[in-house]
Amino acid sequence: MYSYQDVLSEVLIDEQTLQARVKELGKEISADYEGQDLVFVCILRGGVVFLIDLMRHVTVPNQIEFMAVSSYGAGHRESNGDVRITYDLNTKIEGRNVVIVEDIVDSGNTLNAVIQLLSTRGPKSLYICTLLDKEARREVDIPIRYRGFSIPDKFVYGYGLDLDEYFRNLPFIGVVDLEKLQIMKKKFGHG
Repeated sequence: MYSYQDVLSEVLIDEQTLQARVKELGKEISADYEGQDLVFVCILRGGVVFLIDLMRHVTVPNQIEFMAVSSYGAGHRESNGDVRITYDLNTKIEGRNVVIVEDIVDSGNTLNAVIQLLSTRGPKSLYICTLLDKEARREVDIPIRYRGFSIPDKFVYGYGLDLDEYFRNLPFIGVVDLEKLQIMKKKFGHG
């Protein structure tokens, strides 16, 4: 198996910058929901690292829930458009303030399907908090209330985002060098 350094083109967002912005987002959410409770709905698996750090900076009472949504096959950098809910909520959200926590919004198709589904369950409010927003690739308008960073159309990994299901543990957001990735996949038999 290759290492993350073998395919790293650049560090797009370093650890210190990431953590500072996550703290700011936590303060924004805390101010917006002062005196209320809320439910964070984390989109698995990429959003987990972001959620854990984010909720440490949220001072209002909150619960966490998880959804698993599939629209990317392993090894693909683009959604195939077929959105499937593979794990659904265990908590009722009717009458509750809900913030969907996502690692990255790309085309918007996956998140749009989640928003449509959760809207039918009668939440008091439903907003989006995404770490990364890749606006250049947007196909569907997504009302993002809390945005960590707007990023260019680059293939990124780290801090919850995977590269072939690896490297979610990196404390920064890196950009994949696609040429080096192809070389490594051939060398290690993954492509």
